[in-house]
Amino acid sequence: MNETLIRLSDNALFTSFLLYMLAMFSFLLSVTARKKQEERVEQRAKWAKIGFVITVIAVASHLLYIIVRTIAGGHFPVSNMFEFMTFLSFSIALGFIIIFVIYRKAFTGAFALPLVIIIQAYASMFPSEIPVLIPALQSYWLPIHVSTAALGQGLFAVGCAAGIWYLISQVPQDKPTRSNRTLEGVLLIVFMLVGYIITGLYFNATGYEANFQLENGATMTYNKPALAGPYDGVLVTEGAMQPWFNIPTWMQGVKAAVKFNTIVWSFLSGIILYLLLRLIARKRLGAVMRQWMLKTDADLVDEISYRAIAIGFPVYTLGALLFAMIWAHEAWGRFWGWDPKEVWALITWLFYSVYLHLRLSRGWQGEKSAWLAVLGFIIVMITLVFVNLVIVGLHSYA
Repeated sequence: MNETLIRLSDNALFTSFLLYMLAMFSFLLSVTARKKQEERVEQRAKWAKIGFVITVIAVASHLLYIIVRTIAGGHFPVSNMFEFMTFLSFSIALGFIIIFVIYRKAFTGAFALPLVIIIQAYASMFPSEIPVLIPALQSYWLPIHVSTAALGQGLFAVGCAAGIWYLISQVPQDKPTRSNRTLEGVLLIVFMLVGYIITGLYFNATGYEANFQLENGATMTYNKPALAGPYDGVLVTEGAMQPWFNIPTWMQGVKAAVKFNTIVWSFLSGIILYLLLRLIARKRLGAVMRQWMLKTDADLVDEISYRAIAIGFPVYTLGALLFAMIWAHEAWGRFWGWDPKEVWALITWLFYSVYLHLRLSRGWQGEKSAWLAVLGFIIVMITLVFVNLVIVGLHSYA
């Protein structure tokens, strides 16, 4: 592989990450401007325009990464978790641009771009080497199927982010209720991703490594302390922390223990980070964030959430179901095989079908619709993270 092209793609990806950060801060400045009415309107428009221009440049840099990595690797870069999550962050950014062009509202960048940044940072926790494709993936259907599915999921993510924004601005925080407690749970899930990214960066920087000798003679390497160890392994690295527990025997995917350890670290680090911030704020985090969102047009946020999902649904249907079934028939001789990833793709599709039905036929708008938008993307992330990392299936190569 051409090392020069690989370095160029890596630099383009890192540049896009920095630009997404700058764009996010520009949109946040637009939303939180606190000057006189005339000056505030002018300042918000200025920062929103700057944020949008920076986002477009960031997406162009991100697209350069995709093109150059495709040339360097000889295939579309969506064949492992690093590549797919990176492409998902690109899809979310692209989905945001579509929504911003339609509505021209700065707060769309304030809630969508943090998700782009979190997903891209999460992608960096996985090995970034360009893989050699297994035979089943050596098809022109790879970019067609995955890119359309990811774009649909990216629009679902924008709908989720808008739903979270709606809930934070509208759910009362003056006393504990089921709604604001559930909202805190959603924020906790976000902090689990953030916490895992922070710990991952730390252990990568320190070069932590722990090796386990397996019963079959192979060695399994952990790059962060083994909270969950392999059920058939013995720790052989001196000074490394002993596992708190071993994974159950039914987890038999490739490096299942390492992958499950990733999920445990996500839970633990996220809970610690959330509790630390709660201790500093001395109140629910939803209440802290709500003060910046009280003047948001709730009906418009609700409409944006719905519009993003309504646009994403047919795109996801094409990519995750129709194109996937055509490719499955070419690769494995059948359209459907009840593989775990296929089942969860169907569950996702059915959920958003119900969402659209309830929205259009039953009049579920506002808070009900926002909760469904958030739950839908949680199902998407279960499909992408837990099913890919833990459950054995034909898609375990991810």
